[in-house]
Amino acid sequence: MDEGNDVISGTVIAEELDLEAIQVRKDLAVTGIVGKPRVGYPTSDLISAIEKFLNWDSACRAVIVGAGNLGSALMGYNELKNHGMNLVAAFDASPSRIGPQKNGPTIYPMSDIKSIVNKEKARLAILTVPPQVAQEVSDQLVDAGIRRIWNFTNVRLRVPEEVLVLREDLSSGYAVLTVLRGITD
Repeated sequence: MDEGNDVISGTVIAEELDLEAIQVRKDLAVTGIVGKPRVGYPTSDLISAIEKFLNWDSACRAVIVGAGNLGSALMGYNELKNHGMNLVAAFDASPSRIGPQKNGPTIYPMSDIKSIVNKEKARLAILTVPPQVAQEVSDQLVDAGIRRIWNFTNVRLRVPEEVLVLREDLSSGYAVLTVLRGITD
């Protein structure tokens, strides 16, 4: 796809993504943008429409619980911020990790979850704790007002119906890749 174009057509997008042009136009229509037949979509308007549709145009205040290797890596992953996630705090059970961080949010003790979540008005939590404490920590988060949990543990959390949990199971992804490995090896 050519960079710097003021207008892009649904056909060009479809070709780049190996999709059907009609499907691209239907999918983009859901965002509210209207293209001009045989011309396309104003690129800046298209980007804005997609960002608004994905809610990337408004900041989501989030916390990380578990500031070990995975939690720390996610704190340093700038793409989250680029897509509207504002990490306002982190929590960990290890006293050696507590305190301000150079390139990330301050890490607080687990006992401060409720007060900090409420103070920072966070509504999303990224859970990277050991499996044996995942449900207990999840209960604390829900009690603190968290309504969305991005769960990186291998535990199926039991939460109230109004709480959305997205489970990211890294080992399942790896399993798929190892099974598919035999196809090209």
